[in-house]
Amino acid sequence: MTDAELVLRSTRVVTPEGTRAASVAVADGTITAVTAHDAPVPDGARLEDLGDDVLLPGLVDTHVHVNDPGRTEWEGFLTATRAAAAGGITTLIDMPLNSLPPTTTVGHLRAKQWVAAGKAHIDVGFWGGALPDNVRDLRPLHEAGVFGFKAFLSPSGVAEFPHLGQEQLARSLEEIAAFDGLLTVHAEDPRHLAAAPQRGGPRYADFLASRPRRAEDTAIAHLVDLARRLDARVHVLHLSSGDALPVIAAAKADGVRVTVETCPHYLTLTAEEVPDGASEFKCCPPIREAANRDLLWQALADGTIDCVVTDHSPSTADLKTDDFSTAWGGISGLQLSLPAVWTEARARGHGLEDVVRWMAAHTARLAGLGTRKGAVAPGHDADFAVLAPDETFTVDPAALQHRNRVTAYAGRTLHGVVRSTWLRGRRVMAGGEFTEPKGRLLTRSHGHRHPRGRTGTP
Repeated sequence: MTDAELVLRSTRVVTPEGTRAASVAVADGTITAVTAHDAPVPDGARLEDLGDDVLLPGLVDTHVHVNDPGRTEWEGFLTATRAAAAGGITTLIDMPLNSLPPTTTVGHLRAKQWVAAGKAHIDVGFWGGALPDNVRDLRPLHEAGVFGFKAFLSPSGVAEFPHLGQEQLARSLEEIAAFDGLLTVHAEDPRHLAAAPQRGGPRYADFLASRPRRAEDTAIAHLVDLARRLDARVHVLHLSSGDALPVIAAAKADGVRVTVETCPHYLTLTAEEVPDGASEFKCCPPIREAANRDLLWQALADGTIDCVVTDHSPSTADLKTDDFSTAWGGISGLQLSLPAVWTEARARGHGLEDVVRWMAAHTARLAGLGTRKGAVAPGHDADFAVLAPDETFTVDPAALQHRNRVTAYAGRTLHGVVRSTWLRGRRVMAGGEFTEPKGRLLTRSHGHRHPRGRTGTP
């Protein structure tokens, strides 16, 4: 541990090999060693003794809608990354839609990087978008450093990001497979959605009936078949239907290159508890019944579901009307994702090592950042979350950092207080206080970062 500027010491450090008492040495923003808890601190190094608080790798959230530029009143890079830092997240990948313009050309990517530069409290990367008319833009976006591509198989909710029909999906996926890119997919079949009852109004049961499980199941089965035929990499976004799990498990067993995520709200909330008119609980696909939630937890435990991400998708409060058919669909979860998942995980017998695997290691791997992010291990970025796992707090919307403080978790008591968050060996949040933004804009190769600062024109 001779090469160290900083040493973080804890009786509980979550490493890839397990949880143990350790000292973690940091130099030039990188972890240089993980050694014995009582290892001597090198001359000139600063010691941060965390006591019994748990040292975790910073979480990696690969599904975030920052909405900036264009809908900055909904969110923005400054507020989204501050909320992420408050929740122990040190890297996020921004979704290509709900911003104007969407990230569907290299020029649009540059516009988004221009806006984000200097505003990020944590590291930020970008997904590209796959639209019916931008197949020719996919390879240039890949070469410009997006981490993959997002597509919808049903209407997205915003006119500037139309969904792909089956032939358009095949054409886009064939192009992406040609350079071994990754396609991430909102998988709901529009025919099943159109056939479902559309009653509108404040009753959550009516909204749930309008987004049936079979819409997810059918779309996922088609996506898996296409990935098998093209030997393509696909990722199922925000899985809510437990009925789709057997198809996914069989595909994985057959060697199909499919990965799957779910979200904290599907793992911690249930349809039975959603009050009528409470559209802060609205998302697509929807929060389903408790029995379905149990299936998702089983799939996390057995590896059918790979990771947990927020799908943070905020809007202004006025768009969250009491009519579920017209209210904006999205749940804001960046700041609360770790304690929400940990609260339910511990009740089901899971440990923090499991949470780290789902929310840091596997998400980093999904984005191609697994050699630098998502683990407390030598050679990785010194990104950390310091957690008091046994402390509880009650969610107060006024204490949240995202721009519009609407939350489905208001009033819930959660386990796990994030004491501090560290980015490349610098503390960026402690006790709810934040430093100036120090995050970097990442491209697909972590070693090739988009320069900090405004270096071009949008």
